[in-house]
Amino acid sequence: MNLDRADRLFDWSSVQVVIAGLGVSGFAAADALLDLDASVLVLDDRDDDDHRDKANLLEVLGASVRLGAGSTAQLPPGTDLVIVSPGWRPTQPLIAQALAADVPVWGEPELAWRLMHPDRVVPWLGITGTNGKTTTTQMTESMLIAGGYKAAAVGNIGRPILEAMADEVDYDVFAVELSSFQLHWSPSLALHSAAVLNLHEDHLEWYAHADDPYAAYGADKARIFHQVTHSCVYNHDDPATEKMVEEADVVEGARAIGFRNGIPGLSMIGVVDDMIVDRAFIAERHSSALPLARVADVQPAAPHNVENALAAAALTRSFGVSPQAVAQGLQNLHLGGHRIETVHQGGDITWVDDSKATNPHAANSSMRAFESIVWIAGGQAKDTSFDTLVQTHANRLRGVVVLGVDRQRIAESLAEHAPDVPVVVLDTMDRTVMDEAVTQAARMARPGDTVLLAPGCASRDIWTGYDVRGDDFARAACALGPARADDEPESR
Repeated sequence: MNLDRADRLFDWSSVQVVIAGLGVSGFAAADALLDLDASVLVLDDRDDDDHRDKANLLEVLGASVRLGAGSTAQLPPGTDLVIVSPGWRPTQPLIAQALAADVPVWGEPELAWRLMHPDRVVPWLGITGTNGKTTTTQMTESMLIAGGYKAAAVGNIGRPILEAMADEVDYDVFAVELSSFQLHWSPSLALHSAAVLNLHEDHLEWYAHADDPYAAYGADKARIFHQVTHSCVYNHDDPATEKMVEEADVVEGARAIGFRNGIPGLSMIGVVDDMIVDRAFIAERHSSALPLARVADVQPAAPHNVENALAAAALTRSFGVSPQAVAQGLQNLHLGGHRIETVHQGGDITWVDDSKATNPHAANSSMRAFESIVWIAGGQAKDTSFDTLVQTHANRLRGVVVLGVDRQRIAESLAEHAPDVPVVVLDTMDRTVMDEAVTQAARMARPGDTVLLAPGCASRDIWTGYDVRGDDFARAACALGPARADDEPESR
């Protein structure tokens, strides 16, 4: 069956669709396709209460569902289309079988894009990058709403695009966070404007099948610029993102718009005298810049978060948002927790939760915001290196506590590149390890220090998510009295 031109008005009644994974995006995809009379079979190896509840509902709506070990081992005969959950790799048996049989494999964003067409199209402002995606997406949504647009933040941020499309709201625009995984399975996207915030090592285990995993990861990020109609937003200080724009196949007339945390060049958004300014979307851009907001409107105003705001400003200005709405959007925004969030202060020591920093580059963004740090790090490293991170911040480190399944990887980088920094390695592999980590960090910290949870790693070796890890850190930190200056850390 040829699905190359499949859209909302396509005859789906004869299409046999397999939904691989019953997460939030899989459920939304199944629901949307059932509404179009497709034949839907949902497969998931998990079989818990949550999955059974969702399975029961989908079965009432007309889907078939198979849960439990082995459910995804074989591609069912007669499958015309596979809708895959973001984390599924091309090498997983079901997906590999589909690709070998030339069965199309789409992600939820690809399905949503097609089901908007031809008659319910909502422009997308897309955001990807190794770090900062969620924050930038939230900023973008807030600026759009401040500008009077009906907007929703969707995609990798946690809300499926298809779910928002089912709202009884005539949205003007979507702010869409897109992961590399989602972009890998989304060949047809043609966004109004898109931003790549940065590119650094992450998720390389997902690309282990490729000859060059890092290049494959970057190539998927670059897909966001394909057929952009208005603006391709890149990070002036990250040459990889500019190269993506240079190589992108865009619609004629689409512009390259840079951002930088400094004086902007022509066709850029930047910072002058503590003001975010526009030299891209004004008629006088050859000779002047238009103030958009104060840097102080960005909270927290850490350097990397200012960069997020610059990217969001570029995206929303490309859509016609006024300068006043850029500033108002930043002022109105209240970010979710676990992003450089101060959770406790005592004994002139500040405890900061940045559990959302799940790779070394994200940890770098946090660490450059503070002068003297006791660093709590570790978890699932995802085949990334910590050498550059440690070399960059060795002079900021009062001490380090490492934990989690890949703790030795970080400890080895510290031993090689920061041998004089005290390090405590914790071997406990359950949630009580955070209490140990906080206790050890308190012994290391001195007045004026910041104890920073910026793990540089994913959390699921011990916790169910970075949010639970951050909550455990905050709880343990708040339970402390003032740090004791006479305590000494244990030896390495």
